Amino acid sequence: MFTADILSLAQNIICEFTTAKKMISTAESCTGGLIAGALTEISGSSSVFDRGFVTYTNTAKIEMLGVQERTLESFGAVSEETAVQMAHGALFRSRADVAVAVTGIAGPSGGSPEKPVGLVYLAAKSRNGELIRRKMLYGDIGRGKVRLATVQTALEMLIELQESRA
Repeated sequence: MFTADILSLAQNIICEFTTAKKMISTAESCTGGLIAGALTEISGSSSVFDRGFVTYTNTAKIEMLGVQERTLESFGAVSEETAVQMAHGALFRSRADVAVAVTGIAGPSGGSPEKPVGLVYLAAKSRNGELIRRKMLYGDIGRGKVRLATVQTALEMLIELQESRA
């Protein structure tokens, strides 16, 4: 299901976070749980992975993660602001030390000139306030490829956040 690169990143995360005794949570929209799936594909992930939130609808984002309705109304579900609030919600609704969140348009439908297919916003946040944000424009490369590229970027962000804390 996952590429060798993704599994290698996940293995690295499990090792680094186990050594640091840190926990992770995920908040996913367009990836539908694939980030959590990649992490839990690795043996020993239970010592690192606390929980994942799959919040595909706006209602789920509001109810499960505390995303503000006004944020969704002003910026939309696919926005940096929403991704940051998703990461914040996942962090503070779990026992995790860091959280990563993704929201985007995997396609093939749902895109617009302002928000094209392949647009994904990601945010990774730590309890000490560190925040990494990414806006990715993968393009209309196919739903599966957008989702896997997003998983890879999210895992890279977790490593970056952990390394900045070391």
